[in-house]
Amino acid sequence: MEHSALQTRFLLTIVGDDRPGLTRALSAALFDVGGNWLEGHLSRLGGKFVGAILVDLPPDRTAELNSRLAAESAGLKVDLHPVSEDGDSAEPVTLSLTSADRPGIVHELSLILARLGANIVELETSAEDGAWQGNPIFHATARLTLPAGLSHPALQEALEQLSGDLIVELEPA
Repeated sequence: MEHSALQTRFLLTIVGDDRPGLTRALSAALFDVGGNWLEGHLSRLGGKFVGAILVDLPPDRTAELNSRLAAESAGLKVDLHPVSEDGDSAEPVTLSLTSADRPGIVHELSLILARLGANIVELETSAEDGAWQGNPIFHATARLTLPAGLSHPALQEALEQLSGDLIVELEPA
């Protein structure tokens, strides 16, 4: 398939039962309509195949891509969302957080970040077996963007108010 210089950016999202060959089918369908896979995250979560892929695609080929994906991906929910270029100039930082796990910790974390105007660009969480005050250990790693005027010490202080057992690390991204 010939690849055109005129492309529109889309976010392709996928959720469904996992099976061998899904990534091959997705990448082939995209390539066959002249699309380009820019970046993505695919994983198995809760026994399901989940993914988000940023793609460039000729704007007149979206219907064809949807048809090919429907044929290739029986049992998957596949959506194509138009996106715009990210012109954000906010300061990027990486947050690492460790604490005893408890209900509501992600809600509390996201509430503080939103209140301070910080944006969560990417978030990965896990709870691992381990005796920290009798609870599993919660880990979060996030890529954030901070608004002008929000310092690292101010963000760290606000996050440490969540719990006395919280370990917070901030680094430039």
